Amino acid sequence: MGKTAAEGFYNDLRLKEAKKLILEALKEHSAKITGIKKGDPELKDSYEELLKKMADYRGGALFYNYLGSGIGNGPWVELADGSVKYDFITGIGVHYMGHSHPGVVEAQINGAISNTVMNGHLQQNTDTAKLLELISTEACKYGAIVKNVFLSTSGAMANENAFKIIYQKRAPANRFFAFEKCFAGRTLGMAWVTDKAAYRQGLPKTLDVDYIPFYDEKDHQGSINSAVTAMKKQIARFPGMHAGFVMEVIQGENGSWVGNTEYFEALIKICKENNISVFIDEVQSFGRTTELFAFQYFKLDKHADVVAIGKNSQVCATLFTDDHKPKPGLMSQTFTGSAAQISASHFIIKSIVTGGYLGENGKIQRLHSRFKSNLEKISLKHPEKLKGPYGIGGMVAMTVFNGDEPKSKNFTMKLFENGVLSFMAGGHPTTRVRFLLPVMVTEEHHIDEVCGIIEKTLQEID
Repeated sequence: MGKTAAEGFYNDLRLKEAKKLILEALKEHSAKITGIKKGDPELKDSYEELLKKMADYRGGALFYNYLGSGIGNGPWVELADGSVKYDFITGIGVHYMGHSHPGVVEAQINGAISNTVMNGHLQQNTDTAKLLELISTEACKYGAIVKNVFLSTSGAMANENAFKIIYQKRAPANRFFAFEKCFAGRTLGMAWVTDKAAYRQGLPKTLDVDYIPFYDEKDHQGSINSAVTAMKKQIARFPGMHAGFVMEVIQGENGSWVGNTEYFEALIKICKENNISVFIDEVQSFGRTTELFAFQYFKLDKHADVVAIGKNSQVCATLFTDDHKPKPGLMSQTFTGSAAQISASHFIIKSIVTGGYLGENGKIQRLHSRFKSNLEKISLKHPEKLKGPYGIGGMVAMTVFNGDEPKSKNFTMKLFENGVLSFMAGGHPTTRVRFLLPVMVTEEHHIDEVCGIIEKTLQEID
């Protein structure tokens, strides 16, 4: 049998020894990070100067005074001032594997030493083929037919590609449905889908979107009725003009609001009756429920025409059915991700599927139950300061100080000082504080410690 030069390179004993030494060094040094730690006073001045330069060069200060040192250990991350914090927001849902995970680092090394640094339109390595097969197979395992997978470098671009696919399929229809308070990204197109005026201030209008009220678990049938009524009203107003419905089945940016199968099916029925494509936006929810895809959790497999994933997947992707295949020229990306990203993506997704994370008794559900139980206990003790929790799986949120935005921001800043990274979500009239867990490395005792810090922080604020 023939043998490529690459095969010889990857099996070279010198290369194997080099990787072994790197991973041994990583293990040794990351093991020094064992919990929350204050910053080193000797690094304070240089760190503050670095933060100032960062703000000057990027045109604005960072939300947190956070610049990573480049190492961590599981759910803990070290900053360049020597401090260590629990990372329970994970770059808004990107670092599912926590920090300095040896399996991810090894996968990145394997990608980094390959010749093609950036994979794209004309050049892909074999790792890309493996990743596409994995995503496609897992997406379709319960009967979905979104077997085609197009990679991209951001969730917003995955969504942009989905919109282009659907607009081309449904031309000349030029309107879209979306849920109230949804988030689809901040590109020029997606800014007009995202239901937040501040994100499109000063931007020229690009898309026509009609918003449907999202599901309210406190009013199940009322939610369905109001959404169906709103949708039918807009179809009557613009007959034949709606191309698709972008469904963020779990609203992350709005504060981890969870949808409902019967609710979605009622709206999808109208879509199918009116040749409106069903687009499931899973840029944040991918890998965070008891199923790999949230559309699988809600049993919407047979209904999905287009799906977008991102964040946890490292490289992002748009999945679509054969009858939504775009014509040549509609989509092309110079970069679909670095070889290191693609290799890491395959490792992470494969780990989620085979590592005991999914299912009703999987790690994701166990972590959620522990977090929920702890926050409920805090809420009972401090009902005036904490309400909730909300969310599902690896997406957890709570309301502090009745959702007051300035007080919520103050809480997140104080929580950061105390050693835990979180982030704000939602907005008027209610702001929430949310967490996106590094599921691969979080254990129940980590959640217990973080919840203790949450309670301590609440007590420090009037």
